[in-house]
Amino acid sequence: MTVRPIRTNEDHQSALKRAAALFGHNSPKDRDELEVLQAVIERWERSQHPVEVATPAEAIKFRMAQTGLSQRDLIPYVGSKSRVSEILNGQRQPTVDQIRALHQHLGVPVTSLIGSFKHEPATGNSSTSIAAEGKLRKLGVMKEKENFADFLSRSKASTPAVAMLRKTRTERTNAKTDFSALEAWCATVLSLAEKISIKKNKIKDPQMSARKLAMVSTFPDWSAHVVTELNHMGIIFVILEHLPGTFLDGAAMCRGDGVPVLALTLRHDRLDNFWFTLLHEFAHVVCHLGPDRQVILDDLDVASSETIEAEADSFARNALIPPAIWKRIDKDSSTEEVLEAAQKAGVHPAISAGRWRFEHSDYRRFSKLIGRGEVKTALMPA
Repeated sequence: MTVRPIRTNEDHQSALKRAAALFGHNSPKDRDELEVLQAVIERWERSQHPVEVATPAEAIKFRMAQTGLSQRDLIPYVGSKSRVSEILNGQRQPTVDQIRALHQHLGVPVTSLIGSFKHEPATGNSSTSIAAEGKLRKLGVMKEKENFADFLSRSKASTPAVAMLRKTRTERTNAKTDFSALEAWCATVLSLAEKISIKKNKIKDPQMSARKLAMVSTFPDWSAHVVTELNHMGIIFVILEHLPGTFLDGAAMCRGDGVPVLALTLRHDRLDNFWFTLLHEFAHVVCHLGPDRQVILDDLDVASSETIEAEADSFARNALIPPAIWKRIDKDSSTEEVLEAAQKAGVHPAISAGRWRFEHSDYRRFSKLIGRGEVKTALMPA
């Protein structure tokens, strides 16, 4: 990375062009170069055209315009829809955690987010940890006189994956995450997995196994078949609701004896989301878990440029609907064509409808086809 000072208008235009090319890149090298470029560009522009410093809201809106983001896209980094609106309208300044998330995931310069305004303090981990502890006690995974810290300490001592968590997490972990709650969630998943007896197995053809798993989505009793199929493959399947402060959709982990564990939170109770998340974590299990990476966590609302995440996304898409079938689907495809794609792929219509909605950022269409409210009813009956 070589960033030179700007001395002429030509230098300025060249720097702007290079900065535009780097927007959206998440590698540390590219982010560093972009941050240095922004500082150099801002210094030149201030010297030529002194202007008032932008507010945090203006800085965020500027990045949204550059990258084509909507207010909906900010929810994973800022919070609720109403909180996004308050920040963009200047009614509320970003908290420290929100600043960290916007900078880490969207590349908004920290200096622009801080500005000269008073910011709300970050929400301490204590409140989320207390709420998480309450849920864990209801599940019965904590001992009667054990406190939250003791539970985490015991889990780390007995489970290598939890002890390695902070070193092996991916970029798809939300920047607002409470790590104590996250460690507790992982420890609970593995605690539940310990109670399941399963035979180790090596999957010889991951793609074929993934296609077979995807086709289970059309079965009337698909919920039972999912567990059976995964167990036959030597994979433990655990469902555990995400804890306060964890922002999770799913995870792939290794039990102490090396048996893989695929865990889902069912955070978004929709069939399209369930099947994509299941196959995404399946890809991590068969392609990415190993002695040096024993836990992979995913908040699928957060974008990531990491190789293993791109591979898992592609694996899941192709397992659910092969490219040869989906290539005929575009923005102008009719409802019949989208449903036909699902039929040809041998998967539930919600999968095809959900993929079209995601790829075209149109969440009004096919809203009755995505199986809203059908997952928890099938997998977590009262």
